[in-house]
Amino acid sequence: MPHTHAAVALDRVTKSFPLGNRSDLEVLNIADLALPAGSYTVLRGPSGSGKTTLLNLIAGITAPTAGKVWLHGTEIFALSEPDRDRFRAAHVGYIFQTFNLFAAFTALENVMFAMMCTSKLPRHRHRQRAEEILVTLGLRRRLAHKPHQLSRGEQQRVAIARALANDPLVVLADEPCASLDPKTARAVLAEFLTLCREQRRTLLVVSHDEAALTEADRVLDMAAINRLIVASV
Repeated sequence: MPHTHAAVALDRVTKSFPLGNRSDLEVLNIADLALPAGSYTVLRGPSGSGKTTLLNLIAGITAPTAGKVWLHGTEIFALSEPDRDRFRAAHVGYIFQTFNLFAAFTALENVMFAMMCTSKLPRHRHRQRAEEILVTLGLRRRLAHKPHQLSRGEQQRVAIARALANDPLVVLADEPCASLDPKTARAVLAEFLTLCREQRRTLLVVSHDEAALTEADRVLDMAAINRLIVASV
């Protein structure tokens, strides 16, 4: 494995999607990428440059066309699909731009559901852990509320709590504050970064938000890592 001390490492990774005319659309060609353990990296680039595809590759949701992806020494696409799903549930937290909360579940139930997907934490500890992290994020009075009863900032805090519930090694976030007003976005981002840094989690965030960029250990441009963009400039 390259970059033996990296939390995330990609080696000669490409990703293509089939088109209807028997041709393929190549969207990623990354020779080498490594994220140090405990680091906070912001990824930026124009729409369509492959940012979300890259997050999905690192999460093990989308398989690369070629190349290898390691998370803390595990080559994730060498795992069977069921094992990869279990690995992701236990070791990767993913915060989606659209929150992806279950409408019929309360805030507490949304976070507890994430813990049901892995045996990392004993079942009798699920409620306590979910309550602890939601309270830390300022949602003590919102535990029994469903998503439609929450503000967008509160929904995002629930999404963050769900992503962190299983103590993941790596946290991925796709434009986590894009749908929030600037004041709420700054507050949510500050809480999120504090939690991740306290636990030394490796954090990769897709964002163009100035506050996110300012706080980052490193800012990566897709044009600097994706050979396809460089070739087209």
